Amino acid sequence: MTIATAQRAAETPNETALGDERVVITWAELDSTLNRATNALLGAGLGEGQRIAVFAENAAETVLGHLSGILAGISTVPVNFHLTAEEVQYILEDSQSGMVLVGPETAEVGLEAARAAGVGLVVGWRCPDDSGVLSWEAFLERGEDTDPPSDMAPKPFLHYTSGTTGRPKGTETPPTMFAGGVTVAEHFEIVGQNARFAAGGVSLVVSPLYHTGPLGSVRAVTAGQTLVILGRFNAENVLRAIEQHGVTNTLMVPTHFQRLLALPEDVRAKYDVSSLLMVSHTGAACPVEVKRAMIEWIGPVLFEAYGATEAGSTNAIGSEEWLEHPGSVGKTLPPFECLILDEDGNRLAAGEEGQIYFRDTTGRGIIYHNAPDKTEAAHLQPGVFTLGEIGYLDDDGYLFITDRSSDMVVSGGVNIYPAETEQVLVTHDAIADCAVIGVPNKEMGEELKALIVLAEGATAPDAADLDAFCREHLAGYKCPRSYDFVADIGRNTMGKINKRKLRAPYWPTDRSIG
Repeated sequence: MTIATAQRAAETPNETALGDERVVITWAELDSTLNRATNALLGAGLGEGQRIAVFAENAAETVLGHLSGILAGISTVPVNFHLTAEEVQYILEDSQSGMVLVGPETAEVGLEAARAAGVGLVVGWRCPDDSGVLSWEAFLERGEDTDPPSDMAPKPFLHYTSGTTGRPKGTETPPTMFAGGVTVAEHFEIVGQNARFAAGGVSLVVSPLYHTGPLGSVRAVTAGQTLVILGRFNAENVLRAIEQHGVTNTLMVPTHFQRLLALPEDVRAKYDVSSLLMVSHTGAACPVEVKRAMIEWIGPVLFEAYGATEAGSTNAIGSEEWLEHPGSVGKTLPPFECLILDEDGNRLAAGEEGQIYFRDTTGRGIIYHNAPDKTEAAHLQPGVFTLGEIGYLDDDGYLFITDRSSDMVVSGGVNIYPAETEQVLVTHDAIADCAVIGVPNKEMGEELKALIVLAEGATAPDAADLDAFCREHLAGYKCPRSYDFVADIGRNTMGKINKRKLRAPYWPTDRSIG
């Protein structure tokens, strides 16, 4: 299929190429399966610009679905498997998906969403015969085991972020995270030159594959690297997998670190993790004491990347640098320049705290799919954007994050925009108004809290009723973990709320991670 996978299939046909907790696929099997899947996709009758939505939990087939899409020159859409049918339907329609891939856990919701969105082709693996979806095996039979063409243009993923105004926003994988190339063949040649994906290494996926970071590891297998997929995070299972497979690189979020460190010392000591060469982490600010403890345990192999799905990594820092600048997310990476501005847009000096902006020197900035107004609103000026956080640069140019100015809540490395939750809650008969904010959670970093103003004469619903109401319309992770009833949420004459002021009573005075 690709140069690397075909070479591994010829040289080491029986060695493991891809595996999850249920199945092991050899290089020979992988090469054949990718040929069939890619040819089947090319013959699926998708229209120009249509995409393939992958709505499934972590599994080997989830990887195969994304890989075959890349190889066929068709953009795939990673869809959060926690979403409701209504939420999935919106993504299918907005992304112009012409096909949906599902697993047994998501088949029912995926099929319901596909029907509502008018998507006729739903393919599923390990689903019951009467589930209404075309089986993965039957779909593969539609494709021949011959090398498909590779002269089509490679297409980036289309990711969906939670919406600041109640609807998720689509954004393609930015150039800083997409290998590019004129053709699919050239694309995978570039991927193979990435040192992180060195042939012979073993990459471990422990986070959901609908996230940008772990999804990047999908391409590792096309460079000749073994890829091991785990399902729901279990700290000891992760250590076991690292030792068993000789894992060389993986990506985690700070919550994963905390769960690993929470294991009893004798459990951690049971497993050999010396094979690790790089543990990347992203998604949320990592407490200094947590990161230091991880470095002391597994060595200076941590590599932190800061950024966003829309922009890619804007800053990065290795372990040795971090030990010299603890709490920093590193220096800013090309093509970005970091600007610290005050409320009037004036640039601040080193050590002065202000709003963090980035200038994309290519002029691209960030782009939202089908939403030119949201794209324009995201920029201070062309190519200059913010990720909604506050911080400062030290004298050496290292960036420190101290607070967040946007409404976004980061829980366990997952970005949540409260607007979606607020729009659901205000439809409840007993609620006149509400604001949803992030409050501290020791393990997850933050959790959602709803501040509710009751309708006149209404009796306060209990938390269980409100939770059930939210879950009828929203994925569980978007639902508040607690509800407070208040007399007022401080809307001004323009209807705006000061979320920073609402959050302040729940947070320590100093929220710096340094």
